Amino acid sequence: MNSIQNIRVTNFMEICVKELFGEILKRYSDVCQCDRCLSDIAALALNNLPPKYTTTDLGMLYSRVNLLETQYRADIYRAITMAVECVRKNPRHE
Repeated sequence: MNSIQNIRVTNFMEICVKELFGEILKRYSDVCQCDRCLSDIAALALNNLPPKYTTTDLGMLYSRVNLLETQYRADIYRAITMAVECVRKNPRHE
């Protein structure tokens, strides 16, 4: 019998957000770069994007090909940008 520990799922959207994250943050020199703020930005962006779960390397490859589509990439950029603006205006620290 297989156990739950052997289940392998990956939210490809999380990988995409992390890959594009630095590129977008370069435009916002006034945004706090502490771990908490960066984590908040990533979490907010991911909560505003549909998850894209994969279970195989082929699924990951298929998802990576979809990332090349202009609309798919634009949605990720928009979600990260909106999250940056939100955290910049309301950081959860002094």
